[in-house]
Amino acid sequence: MPQCLPLPLKITAGQVGGGPRFVPVLNGIRVPGPVGRPRTRPGAVVGGKAYSSRKTRSHLRERGIEAVVSKKRTAHRKERGSRGGRPVTFDRQLYKLRNTVERTINKIKDWRGLTVRYDKKPESYQAGLELCAGLLWIRHLESRP
Repeated sequence: MPQCLPLPLKITAGQVGGGPRFVPVLNGIRVPGPVGRPRTRPGAVVGGKAYSSRKTRSHLRERGIEAVVSKKRTAHRKERGSRGGRPVTFDRQLYKLRNTVERTINKIKDWRGLTVRYDKKPESYQAGLELCAGLLWIRHLESRP
């Protein structure tokens, strides 16, 4: 079961979508294990329709990561007939776990300093995000048996 813990956090302007920032965020993942180097490649990436672009899927395929992203344009594919390409398949059970991202964001929003946005500079806000993420990880590690 996912722990709803943040990994890399990147801030952007409010009007910027998540799709263009996908690759830099994915490259920022570092998950320490019991021994050795930290993991930089997850087994799968779960995302909504915004992450169904060819660029995103090809990047995941190059890195050997399973893409669990819903189909965006099935009507367009059907319209094109046999030229529409192979239908995209994904693990439906894993796709149901998308809500863990929303739960993590809600945990971060519970931190009042980030919710009311006292920090005016992006660097200060990024530092607050990282501090909040660190606190969530510490609580998780302390609660483990």
